Amino acid sequence: MVLLLLLLSLGLLHAGDCQQPAQCRIQKCTTDFVSLTSHLNSAIDGFDSEFCKALRAYAGCTQRTSKACRGNLVYHSAVLGISDLMSQRNCSKDGPTSSTNPEVTHDPCNYHSHTGAREHREGDQNPPNYLFCGLFGDPHLRTFKDHFQTCKVEGAWPLIDNNYLSVQITIIFKAHRECTDQKVYQAVTDDLPAAFVDGSTSGGDGDAKSLRIVEKESGRYVEMHARYIGTTVFVRQLGRYLTLAIRMPEDLAMSYEESQDLQLCVNGCPLSERIDDGEGQVSAILGHTLPRMSLAWTWPGYTLETANAQCHEKMPVKDIYFQSCVFDLLTTGDANFTAAAHSALEDVEALHPRKERWHIFPSSGHGTPEGGGHLSVSLGLTCLMLLVFL
Repeated sequence: MVLLLLLLSLGLLHAGDCQQPAQCRIQKCTTDFVSLTSHLNSAIDGFDSEFCKALRAYAGCTQRTSKACRGNLVYHSAVLGISDLMSQRNCSKDGPTSSTNPEVTHDPCNYHSHTGAREHREGDQNPPNYLFCGLFGDPHLRTFKDHFQTCKVEGAWPLIDNNYLSVQITIIFKAHRECTDQKVYQAVTDDLPAAFVDGSTSGGDGDAKSLRIVEKESGRYVEMHARYIGTTVFVRQLGRYLTLAIRMPEDLAMSYEESQDLQLCVNGCPLSERIDDGEGQVSAILGHTLPRMSLAWTWPGYTLETANAQCHEKMPVKDIYFQSCVFDLLTTGDANFTAAAHSALEDVEALHPRKERWHIFPSSGHGTPEGGGHLSVSLGLTCLMLLVFL
């Protein structure tokens, strides 16, 4: 006590220094980092840049609370974890950082930015929910609800037709405010371009384009990243067929007029257009019995055993993608369908937001997979156009 009074009298210790030590805020730092990164997907264009910004913000937060967190094991674990992640992602220590205040980084042509700003104003810190839809094989459809169906629809039936994105065989494209001009993407068999029909590869001004096409494999695989609507589209060509995978925020995917309710990704195909013999053609194959109507379709050169063996090489998990592969080989004899099913599953793993739903298996009843029936949609995907409404 004498020493304390002496220090105070000498001016070496201020009265405020006698207060409780500052509280370790490592939990707040970690919570902010999770909030900044929970909506990010490694398959989305710009992921590394945004993740590194969040990591630098996390590192800065830990530095500011370092004195109060001395001896805190959680703090020291976080510091080591940040260092490891920055090394793995090749993040520089110096550079821009993410802000925990969405208002500061508001960008009208970045869906994550303006959605975060709205959530901040309304007090809702939950990240947006994303939906996935895929079309592949002969082809097979996976809806936004993770349902598989068997359909016979032909012609210009839209997969998606909302206020922001329209995907069908014939499509019209519109522009979206200041983010991008009207853009059209069209692909046909043996022609998977790496540009929109006007010859451009992007939309929007500045270096950070709001809409971009990225060619991953010449003539075989392209990706489209639409930052302004938080949407990613994968298009592949395998043999004579095109496959499609889409990841889109739920609030935008469900933003459509009553007259636009005929969307295969949203509601599946109409009952009148569904093909179902009461057993399920794909599940019947897994049950080692083909429906009578399918026996005539079996292609010379493949037996159930050889088709199973070829598909199992690429897909060791016998889920709906494995089933679809076997079904397509038996009914077409086209080995490209093995690659189509395998690529479709890779697209699911890259874009589907919920890992526990990547694989869908048949139930023990009539072979119907959990979440819906099997699908073989007779859509002519030899011509595909993607329409972006902005």
